[in-house]
Amino acid sequence: MKKVRALCVILGMLASASLFAQGGAESTASTSKSSGPRVIKVTTKFVDNEQTAKSLVKVCEGINKRSGGTLDLQLYTGGTFPIGKDGMELVTSGADVILVDGINFLGDYVPDYNAVTGPFLYTSFDEYLAMTKTDLVKHLNDEALKQGIKVLSLDWVFGFRSMMLNKPVTKPADMKGVKIRVPTSQLYTYTMEAMGASPVAMPYPDTYSAIQQGVIDGVEGSIMTYWGTKQYENVKEFSLTRHLLGVSCICISKACWDSLTDEQRAIIQEEVDKGTQDNLEETEKLESEYAEDLKKVGVHFHEVDSAAFSKAASVVYTKFPKWTPGIYDQIQAELSGIRANLKK
Repeated sequence: MKKVRALCVILGMLASASLFAQGGAESTASTSKSSGPRVIKVTTKFVDNEQTAKSLVKVCEGINKRSGGTLDLQLYTGGTFPIGKDGMELVTSGADVILVDGINFLGDYVPDYNAVTGPFLYTSFDEYLAMTKTDLVKHLNDEALKQGIKVLSLDWVFGFRSMMLNKPVTKPADMKGVKIRVPTSQLYTYTMEAMGASPVAMPYPDTYSAIQQGVIDGVEGSIMTYWGTKQYENVKEFSLTRHLLGVSCICISKACWDSLTDEQRAIIQEEVDKGTQDNLEETEKLESEYAEDLKKVGVHFHEVDSAAFSKAASVVYTKFPKWTPGIYDQIQAELSGIRANLKK
């Protein structure tokens, strides 16, 4: 009898466990169904009235609408969510994050990206946009994927970067001792040093007050940035060095990307591509408009000795031992073909 009672107890416990498991499974399934859309945070340094941020608003709205409520992209502008190195670390760690920031941060993981965006390479947007379609750059995107980074676009241009200061600079000697903000990037640091300046690394959102406090003398950036961040309230001299092309990459965690459905991935890529074109068209249109606006608020534009600056900056291409040997020559060969095609 004792054995029978013991067996009954055991069977009862098993039955209870089975019911508990079924209830747990039903509860989990119910929670899954009511958990709502997948939230992906989109983070960028650009402030709300800069064109890149405006185009990103359209991208997020388009994705959220087309996803039928399965995705919720939330845009954080002006560095209110981690950007730069911190943002890229979130991406590589697998977080549900899309980072919109400088390609130099990709260069921390795939060094040759910095070579492709090095100083004084391009003379037009079209040259750069053609470069991103080459096998050379496609290979870099494949390498980034191995690092956990899915590149959605490299084509979010915001203009050639020049010097915003309280004095004009027309040759490298004029830059001696000038404290210029740079992002946390060896490429930018070496470029500014080669051009004669003293680079100071800091997040861009900190630069407005840093200029007022004398921590830095100015910043380097595009006409779009000059107007959009209101730096004209601090500094009035814009020297057109055009030393680097201002361009952002859009990238997402590979882990996040792989966990999405085929339909969701297609929607995200299509809307990013649409936003890329919107940003390009608006940037091309607004550059000339903002130049006139800047003149109206007292900004003076200065042409520079581009050949002298380019010659001084050529040393930058010797400072990166992690770059693939011969990468600069490969880039120049690609550019020769690109320029020949653009002339046709």
